[in-house]
Amino acid sequence: MTDAPTQADVEAPSPVELRDPRMRLEVTRAIIWVSVVLSVVLLYVLAQPLLLIIGGMVLASMLDGGARLLGRVLPIGRGARIAIVAILVLVFLLGVLSYAGLTLISEFTALKTLVTQQIERGQAYANSLGILPKGGLQVSAIGKQLMGSIGSITSVLGSALGAISSLAMIIVLGLFFAAEPRIYERGVGWLVPQDKRADFFQTSTDMAQTLRRLMAGRLLGMTVEGVFVSLALWAVGVPFALLLGLITGILAFLPNIGAIVSGILIVLVGFSQGTHIGLFAAGVYVAVQLLDGYLIVPMVARRSVDLPPALVLGMQLLLGALFGLLGLMFADPIVAMAKVALERRSGIDPQAERK
Repeated sequence: MTDAPTQADVEAPSPVELRDPRMRLEVTRAIIWVSVVLSVVLLYVLAQPLLLIIGGMVLASMLDGGARLLGRVLPIGRGARIAIVAILVLVFLLGVLSYAGLTLISEFTALKTLVTQQIERGQAYANSLGILPKGGLQVSAIGKQLMGSIGSITSVLGSALGAISSLAMIIVLGLFFAAEPRIYERGVGWLVPQDKRADFFQTSTDMAQTLRRLMAGRLLGMTVEGVFVSLALWAVGVPFALLLGLITGILAFLPNIGAIVSGILIVLVGFSQGTHIGLFAAGVYVAVQLLDGYLIVPMVARRSVDLPPALVLGMQLLLGALFGLLGLMFADPIVAMAKVALERRSGIDPQAERK
């Protein structure tokens, strides 16, 4: 016979009761792991609206940068400067569309036909060398595979209505963010513990400054590449020079990947006019990339944020595969803001590093 249970044995918590320290520890661990999994799932499900919000922040940074530049020559209120910049951008876009819209649309149709013919010609040449199997690859099938790899989250962007509505949401969010940025900054700051708010506001300020400089450099690069490609291709006699310059300027918003796509288009169209024109077109593309890679990009990186090209390209591939076109477009700003936050977290001053 064992001794009778003591009072401590009677009142001791059972291992299956929450008042037992071991049970509380295991329940806490389980809650943390479940919260992490749910957060990842929620982030994936809400990826599209989150990317639209990031797009609004990117647009707001560009409007804010324009308003700051305007404030150096026009001492008026911030709201008025934001309105002037937005109106100027809208007038410019409407002017371009109204002046060259029909011409560019007709040229785009001809360009699509020409590029398809060039791809089929190259495919036939590869078949003759035995590189591709008999029957080859259908251009339409390749296009479907590329579009299918964009991802299921942003499949709504496959329709014109989805693209227009997404663009409208980005514009509206950008205007609201640019008009009153402090309201939203304070709102998020209230969710941060009081002893961490000063660091949060400093980090958000550094992020905004980095994003403004990054987007200013991106717009500068887009303009330089578009204008230079149009003039150079027109000078050497490449058809669709204006359209190719416009496409190159737009795709310059996507570093690395955009340059590859625009370069392929330029070379294909150039070689459709003969070997000499094709070589000239390839030379124009190389000159543009050298100008952008050795002058514009280093200058912008020194003034904004130093992003390794391989890191940017890798994030573009990952976010593009996961979240589609929006992830591809905003990979660079996301990486830049994350880098600033990590630097501030580790005690490094992001602005002091670039001085």
